[in-house]
Amino acid sequence: MTRRKLAALLVPLAALAALAVLAAGSASAAAKPIVIGWAFDGSGNMKPFDTPALAAAQVRVKQWNAKGGVKGRPLQIVTCDTQGNTPKNAKSCAAKLLGQNVDIVFTTCDVEAAAPVVQDSINAGKLTIAPCIGTDLMGPKRFGEKGRLAFSFGNVAQDEGAAMADFAYNKGWRTAAIATNTLLIYFKNVNQAFEQRFTQLGGKVVGKESYASFANNVGAAVGRIANTKADVYVTTTAFAELPAFVSGIRSLNNNTPILNSWAGDGTYWNTKEPPVTNYYFVTFASAFGDDPLPAINTLAKQIKAGTGGFVQGTAAIDGIVTAINRSGGSTDGAKLAATMEKFKNVPTLSGLVSFSPEFHTVFGRQYRVMRIENNVAKRIGLIKAGALPKI
Repeated sequence: MTRRKLAALLVPLAALAALAVLAAGSASAAAKPIVIGWAFDGSGNMKPFDTPALAAAQVRVKQWNAKGGVKGRPLQIVTCDTQGNTPKNAKSCAAKLLGQNVDIVFTTCDVEAAAPVVQDSINAGKLTIAPCIGTDLMGPKRFGEKGRLAFSFGNVAQDEGAAMADFAYNKGWRTAAIATNTLLIYFKNVNQAFEQRFTQLGGKVVGKESYASFANNVGAAVGRIANTKADVYVTTTAFAELPAFVSGIRSLNNNTPILNSWAGDGTYWNTKEPPVTNYYFVTFASAFGDDPLPAINTLAKQIKAGTGGFVQGTAAIDGIVTAINRSGGSTDGAKLAATMEKFKNVPTLSGLVSFSPEFHTVFGRQYRVMRIENNVAKRIGLIKAGALPKI
C-alpha cells in the first residue's frame, strides 16, 4: 500500500475516532441526574438545624459533580420548604417531590416532624434520609418493615447521651441534676442515656425536673432545679426554652455548669443580659473556626454555619454516594437500604459512619465538646461514648 493510499485511509478513521469521543462526551453530559428531593424547614423551629445541613449538601453536590458525578451521573437537589413542618405542609412537600420522580428523599431533623414525609416516601419505595435526626426511630422501630428504607446521619440518642455522661464524669463532676424537656422523644432519650451511663460510671443523679417547649412551664422547672445542689445541670432542649432555661438559672446568681446536647448548639439563641456563661454542649463539628479538621472550618466559613449540624449535610451526601457506588450504580431504595445497613466505619467529613439492622442512626462517632463563655463559643475537647446504653 502506497503512503498516499494509507493516508487516505487514516483520515476518515481519525475523523470517526473524533466523532466517537464527541459522542461519548455528549452522552456523559446528557446522563440522567440522580435527583434528591429535600423537604426542609426554612422558617420554623427546625430552621437553625435544617438550613445549614442543606447548604452544606449543596456545596458537596457541586464538588461531586465536578469530579464526574456518581457512575457518570450528576447529582441534583430539588427542595420544598415545609414552612414550620406542619403535617399539611409536610405531606404537600412529599407529594410535590415524589411527583418530580426524585430518586432519594431527604427530610427534616426531628423524627415526628419528619414522619409525614418519611411515611409517603417509604411507601413509594424511596431511600429516605435525615441528615441529623437523633433517635433510633428513624428506621423499622418507628415505621415498621418499610422503615428499613429510612436512615439518619445524626447520632443516635443513646450514643449522644452516653458521650455527654463520659465528658461530665471525666470533667470531675460526680453529681448531676437532670431537667427533661418532654416535647420530643430525642430530648427524653438523650437524658435517659445520660443518666444510665453517668450512674454506670459512678456518678449520682441528685435531682430531676421536667418541662415542655411551648407549655410556659420552663420557669417553674428552673426555679426548682436552681435550688438543687449539683456539680452540673443537664438538659436536652432547644427552641425558646433554651435561652429561658439558661438565662433563668443565671439570673438567680447560680453559675453551676449547664450541659446540653447537640440541640443546644450555636450562639444564635444567646441572651445579652445575662450573657451565656459556663455552658457546654456536644455536637458534630465546630461552626466557629476551631474544629480540628481544616476542611470543616473552610466549609463552615463558606456557608456561614451557625451550628455544627451543617456537616451532616455533607456526610449524608457522601453516604448516599458510597451506597450508590457499592450498589453498582443503582438508586433502587431497597438495594441502597440493604447496602447502608452494612456500613461500618464509612469515612465522611463528619467522621466514621456505621449503621446496623437495629440502628439506622449513626453510633460511635467522635463528638466536639464546646463551651460558651460570655456568648463566645469555643471547642474545648473531643469525646466518644464509652458504651451504648439500652433505653
